[in-house]
Amino acid sequence: MAASVRELRAKIRSTQATKKITRAMELIAASRIIKAQQRAAAAAPYARELTRAVSAVATFSNVDHPLTKEKDNPAKAAVLVISSDRGLAGAYSSSVLKEAERLVEKLHGEGKAVDLYLTGRKSEAYYNFRSRPFVQSWTGFSDKPEYANAREIGNELVRVFNIDPDAPRDADDNTDPAMAVDELHVVFTRFKSMLSQEPEVIRLLPLEVVEGAEAPEQDEALPLYEFEPSAHDVLDALLPKYVHSRIYYCLLQASASELAARQKAMKSATDNAEDLIQKYTRTANQARQAGITQEISEIVGGANALADATAGSE
Repeated sequence: MAASVRELRAKIRSTQATKKITRAMELIAASRIIKAQQRAAAAAPYARELTRAVSAVATFSNVDHPLTKEKDNPAKAAVLVISSDRGLAGAYSSSVLKEAERLVEKLHGEGKAVDLYLTGRKSEAYYNFRSRPFVQSWTGFSDKPEYANAREIGNELVRVFNIDPDAPRDADDNTDPAMAVDELHVVFTRFKSMLSQEPEVIRLLPLEVVEGAEAPEQDEALPLYEFEPSAHDVLDALLPKYVHSRIYYCLLQASASELAARQKAMKSATDNAEDLIQKYTRTANQARQAGITQEISEIVGGANALADATAGSE
């Protein structure tokens, strides 16, 4: 019985230590998520207005730019999967990876090859464990991404999107035509609320939507745009910034979602640890009380036996 009580007390101490860790992680995630939400909200107006500007240039000019022109018979798509660097965030990473798997299956069903680009160690470990190839990965910034991270990712994706596999090449050109892609998709987790984060897929390139565009009235005068120095030069300057800003916005949304999922998971772990501590404490108290009762019974029984023996000898 004493050994059982010692074991239960050891379990209580171990669970209390775990509870302290999960509680600390919960508080850290809660303190960071406010800043992550503010950063995501602050980046939204810039991304929205830049998208409108790019859409206006693409809509009201007659320029066929490589980043806005639909390619004939697209054969390959690049998929950027945004996951987390660390675990202990519930089903956050598994949900976005499942969404990526559905997208890859859909693209394969359309007859397109897929090149995977990854952010976060969780997605990297997922594909490495399954011996599935990916082109490139970026790690170390999932919970606090910077614009420089988005620019680095965007530059690489725009580079492979602009590769023309049929174009003639100089002898010193090291570009691999096999890396060329016809579409660019992003899989990330959109932050809706502290309790709701949903994986989402967007097609980033070629540019396909005009945000906020409504059909003009019959007597409404359409806007006239003048582009200096030219519409093509304006698109050359704006489209890379558009790609960078959209990727940065996706990274910020994923960061806020990761922290919210981690806070929720750590709160659940803390509550479960508290329940275990209460359960072990009750069991230990019952075992201790049973041991005390047994000892008292043995003492009383021994005293009665001694009294009976003494009375018999007299």
